[in-house]
Amino acid sequence: MTEKLLDQMTSAISDLRPLHDVGRVTGVSEGRIQIGGVTETARVGDRARLKIGGRQVMGEVVRLDVTGAYLLLDGAPDGVSIGDRVIFDPPPQFAPDDNWIGRVIDPEGRPLDGRPLLPGTQPRVLRSPPPPPHERRAMGARLETGLAVFNTLLPLVQGQRIGLFAGSGVGKSTLLADLARGVQADIIVIALVGERGREVRHFVEDVLGPVGMARAVVVAATSERAPQVRRRCAWAATAVAEYFRDQGKQVLLMLDSVTRFCEAHREIAVASGESANLRGYPASTGPAIAALCERAGPGSGMAGDITAVFSVLVAGSDMEEPVADMLRGVLDGHIVLDRDIAERGRFPAIDVLRSVSRSLPDAASPQENAMISQARRHMGTYDRAALMVQSGLYSAGSDKEIDAAIACAPTLDEFLTIKDSRGTLAHFAKLRQAMVGAGNRMQTEDFGKKAG
Repeated sequence: MTEKLLDQMTSAISDLRPLHDVGRVTGVSEGRIQIGGVTETARVGDRARLKIGGRQVMGEVVRLDVTGAYLLLDGAPDGVSIGDRVIFDPPPQFAPDDNWIGRVIDPEGRPLDGRPLLPGTQPRVLRSPPPPPHERRAMGARLETGLAVFNTLLPLVQGQRIGLFAGSGVGKSTLLADLARGVQADIIVIALVGERGREVRHFVEDVLGPVGMARAVVVAATSERAPQVRRRCAWAATAVAEYFRDQGKQVLLMLDSVTRFCEAHREIAVASGESANLRGYPASTGPAIAALCERAGPGSGMAGDITAVFSVLVAGSDMEEPVADMLRGVLDGHIVLDRDIAERGRFPAIDVLRSVSRSLPDAASPQENAMISQARRHMGTYDRAALMVQSGLYSAGSDKEIDAAIACAPTLDEFLTIKDSRGTLAHFAKLRQAMVGAGNRMQTEDFGKKAG
């Protein structure tokens, strides 16, 4: 038995205590359990448990006042009675370890894949502060992604944080899996917040597959779990990413989805007495999003970087709804998936004109930036003229820019679907061919020779 294994076993049993603080149920209202007798010892965030009809239910302290502590249960409060004993446990230790790679865990660090798992030896805080701003590096080098659209028009760089905004059923999960398999990174950490139970296994086994899981840690809290568990899922995944970042590794953090994180936060905030007056969300939602996102990004000193992809569920493609609006303000770019594009069969269904990567123009050379600008100009021109063209009201030769945009629209559309490992230079060469083939003579011959 190795010394490390002994240390891990010691860490695993370190939460055991012979003595516990005990309170009594004094009231049940608005989904909360009021606990008396622990006013001087209870703290917000403490865990507690009580027996209800032979079953043990966990809970978390979400509010304190002079009358006692208020507990939000992980399950239904049916069967709770006045005077029931409530046992307070020490905060569980969350200690990531290298042996978590390839595993599926819950926000407490317990395995969800049916196999035993030991914690690491160095516990981490679930809500740790981000690196000091004056010590953080600038965003780093461009990353290979395996997707032509991200290698060219919407580049992703080390330490960048982007949002993936999509409605349901437009290919969001598939795109996340493509990024997990293709992005140049040492470790992938994936948070599945509030996902359906059957979808977790499907995502792990079929969408990610063995190739994706070989370098991934999946943290999951399914939709039936209590809001405090779903909210902790995002914090736990970020703590795992920070563990590997502090080893000097390049980490890709993928959180699906921030919307469900915010919905869980809203339930907890309302239960603690906060009013939801920001179009259905409490005022603390914005700071909660910012605190989560700021933990990702470039590291400092010898640490690595956390490149992050945060997905957002937008109802009806409404980019102005509260979560989407707040998230855009703290990220380094946003990718919009469009239902109309998905319905006509183009995947990934990225609306390039509504998407932005704030790593540009620094992430590309002058020749590449010129090519990106030209491609976006063609797409914008075609988008503005599409209704006129489709209705037969446009006559060829009336406008040279529209003629060029119409000519290269099919090849550009096809270019956006390319998924392979040929690399950024090869993808830029493909982009150039898509436009030059339509008669658009760009001044990029030198780049074309280099890529070829």
